[in-house]
Amino acid sequence: MMRAFSQYQRSSLSLWRRTRNEPYRIYSSGSFCTDTTTNTKNNTDEFQSSKLQIFDRHFKRKQRDRAAWLMRPKDCFVDTVAENLLDRLEDCKKAFPTALCLGGSLEAIRRLLRGRGAIEKLIMMDTSYDMVKFCKEDAEKDVHNENIETSFIVGDEEFLPIKESSLDLVISCLGLHWTNDLPGAMIQCRLALKPDGLFLAAILGGETLKELRIACTVAQMEREGGISPRISPLAQVRDAGNLLTRAGFTLPGVDVDEYVVKYPSAMELIEHLRAMGETNALLQRNAILKRETALATAAIYESMFAAEDGTIPATFQVIYMTGWREHSSQQKANRRGSATVSFQDIRKQFGSES
Repeated sequence: MMRAFSQYQRSSLSLWRRTRNEPYRIYSSGSFCTDTTTNTKNNTDEFQSSKLQIFDRHFKRKQRDRAAWLMRPKDCFVDTVAENLLDRLEDCKKAFPTALCLGGSLEAIRRLLRGRGAIEKLIMMDTSYDMVKFCKEDAEKDVHNENIETSFIVGDEEFLPIKESSLDLVISCLGLHWTNDLPGAMIQCRLALKPDGLFLAAILGGETLKELRIACTVAQMEREGGISPRISPLAQVRDAGNLLTRAGFTLPGVDVDEYVVKYPSAMELIEHLRAMGETNALLQRNAILKRETALATAAIYESMFAAEDGTIPATFQVIYMTGWREHSSQQKANRRGSATVSFQDIRKQFGSES
């Protein structure tokens, strides 16, 4: 599905908690930690839990800190993705009393929840202290979700500080695609869920910002005689189902939406990416972007992709993933080889009737 929008527009683990009709309070989060055997080489490796390092998680945390200050109120693209993700709760008859919201668009998920899923306790978690603080302050002004007991944690998706089998629902909106070990993060989400618990996630797919990728490549070839990674690698649609299965989820479901957001120029696109915390965080990134290369990228982007009204389009491919923790009440496929009728017999039967 293709949709179009017009867009103009700390290291220690800590916890805030608010109960019904009570102010927020600060608690130690030690009770949430599940893995006390994990060793880190030093304090700087606290958030680098994956052996394969693609993204700089420390740098991404700084980008999330910056995004907390640049974030636009009611971003139409982010809100649409959050709404589509939360709509899946309306398709479920069961309630989800305890829920965890991981990274990404925390504020949009909390603001747009509106009683869906019958959530009673909500845990909001992000690697960025400033982002968690922003969500906490925003929640204090919200009267629509005041009946939900809300907790705020600074933590990492790659080392999930949540007890096993303690959650009914895990939601991640536009956050998990920045993890170095996506299957490992999803496995931890499954372990944190109770039996028959639900996992909902939205991640950016490989077709995201395809126009910007092309413009960057052409500009670097022209100005620098070579290319360096400027846009992070993202999962392909064909990989999403395998990720859910590999993580051990049952009844996996995957669907894809493509959104086209229009900007006055490439500079506004970059500003929007910064406000979402979606700028480049590759470990092997080139830290210096030459001014002439940046200007060439903007000019090539406009010359190749500009619309008749002067705006430039940017494609965002969003992959929605749904999975459940195994439970005896769920539907199961029959054992391989247990069929009593062969396809050959069916073909003969229908062939004879015709």
